Amino acid sequence: MVASNNCIVLSKIKYGDNDLIVKCFTEKRGVVSYILRGVLKSKKGQAKAIYFQPLSQLRVEENYKPNQTLHILKEVKFSYIYKTLHNNIYKSSIVLFLAEILTNVLKEEEQDKDLFNYLILAFQYLDSEDSFSNFHLLFLLRLTRYLGFQPDETNPNLAYFNLESGNFENSPAGVHSISGDNLILLKRLLGTNFDTLSDVKINAKQRHDFLNMLLHYFELHLGGFKKPKSLRVLNDVFH
Repeated sequence: MVASNNCIVLSKIKYGDNDLIVKCFTEKRGVVSYILRGVLKSKKGQAKAIYFQPLSQLRVEENYKPNQTLHILKEVKFSYIYKTLHNNIYKSSIVLFLAEILTNVLKEEEQDKDLFNYLILAFQYLDSEDSFSNFHLLFLLRLTRYLGFQPDETNPNLAYFNLESGNFENSPAGVHSISGDNLILLKRLLGTNFDTLSDVKINAKQRHDFLNMLLHYFELHLGGFKKPKSLRVLNDVFH
C-alpha cells in the first residue's frame, strides 16, 4: 500500500555495502523502519542520504506492508528544513543525544499524534532558539508525560521527590528520594514552558547532576533503558 506520511528520523545504519536502514517515528504509524536499497552506490544516491540526519522532519511516500519489518520509501522530501540544528556543534550534540534516547524509548508501531506533534514543535523550537543549554532537560521531563510516568504534581510543595513512585513526599523513602538542587530545579522546570526556559539559570554542575537524575528516572520506569553513549559528548560540550 502506497501512502503519504510525515516522519522524524531517529537513526540510520548501513546495511551491506550500498543500503541504509532508517528508523523513523511517523505521524500515522508510530515507529517504522525503512530500507533504502542502493542509496550509497552512486553520488546521486549518496546525496539523498542528507535527508536522513538525526531528527530530520520528512514528508514521505511509502510502500507500507503491515506484515513486514522493513518498508520501502518511494519518495522523500523535507517537511521542515532546519537552519541551525545540524551545523551548530552545541545543538548537534543535543540532537545526537535526544535521537539516541528516542530510538531507545520509542518502540511501538502505533499512532501517537500528540507525541508526534510534541516532537515536531520541540525540535523546531530548538532550531530557532539562541538560548538552549537547558533544552534537553525540559524536553526529557516533558517526554515523560507521553511515556506514562510524568511526575505527579498533586503535592509539589513537599520536601522530597521519590523517583521510583513519581510522587512528592514529606520524608525521604530510600535511595530514590531527591532533595536539594535537583528538587528545586525539578519544581522549577515543571512550571516552565519552552518559551520561558531561558529564564532558568543553572550552572554546568547543576545541569550535569539534574540530567543524570532524569536518566535514572527513565531507567526506573522503562525496562531495558540504557544511558546513551552520546551522553559523554553532550557533557563535554556543555561542561
